[in-house]
Amino acid sequence: MGFLFLLWVCGLIAAAVWWVGIGLEQWSVSYGDQPGEFEDLRRRASVALLVAALVATAGPVLIALVAYQLRLVRTAVVFLVLTVVIAVPAVPVAMLAGRDLDPAPAVTTPGPPGHCVEHSGGDTRCPGG
Repeated sequence: MGFLFLLWVCGLIAAAVWWVGIGLEQWSVSYGDQPGEFEDLRRRASVALLVAALVATAGPVLIALVAYQLRLVRTAVVFLVLTVVIAVPAVPVAMLAGRDLDPAPAVTTPGPPGHCVEHSGGDTRCPGG
């Protein structure tokens, strides 16, 4: 049980360091002139946040399942409660990060043409004046 707990904590630390590292890269890129690189870093930060939320919620579930299989009922209950406590803020954060990964397509409506469009029949005047 101790090994699983230690593995979970190390996973959380690794995900947090990854996310903070990407944040520092974003900070340094924000002073540059390449907007495509900033969008790539933003996408990577969303992935890191999703991984952190997954590790944060899946770790206690796995520990609780192993504890229950080993007949450590109190330990299983403690880690299930911990899962619920962690999942309350982690699920909305993961949903927002997932929304950043798959943004809704921008709806654009075509406007009037910005130039004169000739009509058939030999008319060379522009419509509307």
